[in-house]
Amino acid sequence: MKYVKLFTFAVTIIFVVLFLGDGKLAGLIISNRASAETVQIPQKAIDALSKTGQAMAEIAAAARPTIVNVASIDPTKLRQMQDPFSKNEYGQREKPKEQKQITFGSGVIVDEDGYILTNKHIIENPDNIKVRLFDKREFKGLLIGADSKTDLAVIKIDAKHLPVLKIGDSDKLRVGEAVMAIGNPYGLNQTVTSGIVSATGRADVGIAEYEDFIQTDAAINPGNSGGALINMRGELIGINTAIFSTTGGHQGIGFAIPSNMAKVVMRSLMLNGKVIRGWFGASIQPLTKELAKIFKLNNERGALVSDVFEGSPAEKAGLQRGDVVIALNGKEIDDPLSLRNTVANMLPQTELTLRVIRKGKEDVVKGTIEELPTEILKSSATVDNYLKGIHVQNLTPELKNTFDVPKRITGVVVIDLEDGTPADGVLMKGDVILEVNNKIINNLKDFETSVSETMPRETVLLLIYRGDSTAYVTLSGER
Repeated sequence: MKYVKLFTFAVTIIFVVLFLGDGKLAGLIISNRASAETVQIPQKAIDALSKTGQAMAEIAAAARPTIVNVASIDPTKLRQMQDPFSKNEYGQREKPKEQKQITFGSGVIVDEDGYILTNKHIIENPDNIKVRLFDKREFKGLLIGADSKTDLAVIKIDAKHLPVLKIGDSDKLRVGEAVMAIGNPYGLNQTVTSGIVSATGRADVGIAEYEDFIQTDAAINPGNSGGALINMRGELIGINTAIFSTTGGHQGIGFAIPSNMAKVVMRSLMLNGKVIRGWFGASIQPLTKELAKIFKLNNERGALVSDVFEGSPAEKAGLQRGDVVIALNGKEIDDPLSLRNTVANMLPQTELTLRVIRKGKEDVVKGTIEELPTEILKSSATVDNYLKGIHVQNLTPELKNTFDVPKRITGVVVIDLEDGTPADGVLMKGDVILEVNNKIINNLKDFETSVSETMPRETVLLLIYRGDSTAYVTLSGER
């Protein structure tokens, strides 16, 4: 045992002398460990990323003062608020308190004299709009105009020399391009998030009637509606409008109205208080593989003309049923959506040139845009019943002759139907609607009244005239 203790003591002394004696070897060991654990990032990479981060911060700082908070208060819509632990002095639970319904959103200053672009759906009460600026000043907002077909609105405040966000060209956006969203999510004013453009030209989302959305993964949450989507040049390229979510929060899929569409609507609202849309007077539909084969086309690109309205600009220009529109004023047309949106954004009296494929050969059709007639009713996206998606028009003598309808028949004639709606596959173009839920329909006004009076899930009974006879049909959620 004595020798063991001596051996252990000797080993300890040697360790101290060799490893800790002058501290150099111990320091070397620690230094080597530190070197192994520390990641060395190239200075060029650090400089590049620092410059990018600084640039984004400067862009956000410049844009933020142009974004406002919009609150719409509706005192007629009250909700009950109660603290579950609240009791009065006698130990009894207090009655729920009523609180005014307030809708929060965002807006973008587009004119230094106080014009603000936002979403229509956040204007709960147009008579009670409050706007809060970046510098905390608050103003009463005046609704200049709203458009339910695009979910856009313009409001004005009594202020001058405000900062303005430059409007960019959304047509130049590329998928993968970096963008930033600025708004008021969950009441957190002036919040900035970043991401990329995930897709462009998104339609059939079910938010508005005219859809051509920019899809982004930049975080957009409740309260962001009406806020700005900007590019890396600090330009407004979209109005944040909606999200796709199963939880109510951000899941990486947000939608913004492109700036080019918003600009046309905004200017029309500011000048006229309403949106004046262009009209050419033709029904169009997408091409399928089968249709492309029948019409001897190499691909499914373009918009197939399924009907031309009598007396319309399209008829005057010589457009024919069966034509496939592949370009408008030199811009290629990939689908009916792009053609419809482009025509709608054109001002009346604007000349257009269509390049079409007719019977396998290219041809040119030239015409002039007119204003969308008020007598043509299209069920808007806000209609929430089984009459949604039906296009009807007053049954004029000319239309009676076109559809071979007897003089004794009165009502409204179906001129178009939206795909996938309850009427699709039940009604046909040329059908005359005589009654809705046993109420006689003489004109568009009667039909509009029936649309507004029909409940969301109420089965609709129609009496129609088709092919020399009348028949009852129903519209419901069952297909």
